Amino acid sequence: SLWSWPVALVAGIALALLVSGGDVFEAFVIGTALTSTTLGTVLPMLRDSGELRGRFGTVISAFGAVGEFGPVIAVALLLSGRRPAESAALLAGFGAITAAAVFWALRPRPPWFARLTERTLHTSGQFAVRFVMLLLACMLGLAEVFGLDVLLGAFAAGVLTRLVLLRAAPASSGEVLGKVEAMGFGFLVPLFYVVTGIEFDLAALLHDPGALLLVPGFLLLFLLVHGGPVYLLAPRDLGRGDRAALALFTSTCLPLVVAITTIGVDQELIATDQAASLVGAAMVSVLVFPLLAARVRATDRTAPVTDGAAEDSEAW
Repeated sequence: SLWSWPVALVAGIALALLVSGGDVFEAFVIGTALTSTTLGTVLPMLRDSGELRGRFGTVISAFGAVGEFGPVIAVALLLSGRRPAESAALLAGFGAITAAAVFWALRPRPPWFARLTERTLHTSGQFAVRFVMLLLACMLGLAEVFGLDVLLGAFAAGVLTRLVLLRAAPASSGEVLGKVEAMGFGFLVPLFYVVTGIEFDLAALLHDPGALLLVPGFLLLFLLVHGGPVYLLAPRDLGRGDRAALALFTSTCLPLVVAITTIGVDQELIATDQAASLVGAAMVSVLVFPLLAARVRATDRTAPVTDGAAEDSEAW
């Protein structure tokens, strides 16, 4: 899974060079956007259907994490407006502090932490939930201080939250994480999609036939650039249906596409019509790819047994 994103990035930039007419910076913005994954949208679907705990859920979690973390690092290094060496140094400093925080999270917590978590779990105190919000604010503030994207701080906060809760209050960690997810999926995620819809430049698509035609083109590139390497590099123990579904799920994207295109437009690296085409294609991917992936998996599971397989079964 670690190699799927670098392969996708090289392919994405190469294809984006053709779309952009050879502009390197524009190609990097488009190519990076083509390699992103919306893990936060895909995983809840699989968890609700009970498929997250199996082999398929483990594999898609690995590929999805790389597909989310890779573009964030690339944006921090090359789209921050600083020199790459300076960005790398700041990223290394943030990584060192995060590593120290992980070491702290792995240390045993004092007994009062678990007791206070359990005592306030069903009261207005909600110590654990407030602790998670404090941890999130600290990591977002740290990312802001280092001049990095807030997505990097949020990613680090999520890792630290799971480590602390599982080590300090294993009996209550599941319920606490459920409450945090309820806030995220019940309020923040829908709010993000509402804001994205409000800020979406629909006029740029409707008044430019070329930009409108780019939407299905970018949608196909999402699948080819990211889904193709995932399909080829997926574990061999997965069947063709699972590999195709994995490619479709990991090609689903929106949040990082919005963030990357916003940075690209602000720095005048891509035009507003191109950004609107990318975001429009990403919106369609969220609507279409998960449905196709679920249909592919359902068809694969209900596929009729071949004659050879039936004979083997009867012989057995």
